[in-house]
Amino acid sequence: MTAATERLLTPGEVANLFRVDPKTVTRWATAGRIGSIRTPGGHRRFRETEVKQLLSELTTEATEPVRH
Repeated sequence: MTAATERLLTPGEVANLFRVDPKTVTRWATAGRIGSIRTPGGHRRFRETEVKQLLSELTTEATEPVRH
């Protein structure tokens, strides 16, 4: 998928995927934890591929077996 056709997600959609509040997603973007794009109206949008990659990385870390 090219950058021009990539789906952009709203903070609310990203929040649903991570099961957090949309304000948390906005704070992550401000802190640089997740990349965002600003619309001409100043709203944040997030690249779907980047969000899904971050989600899979976090999910993998949480499901790895604990080593003693």
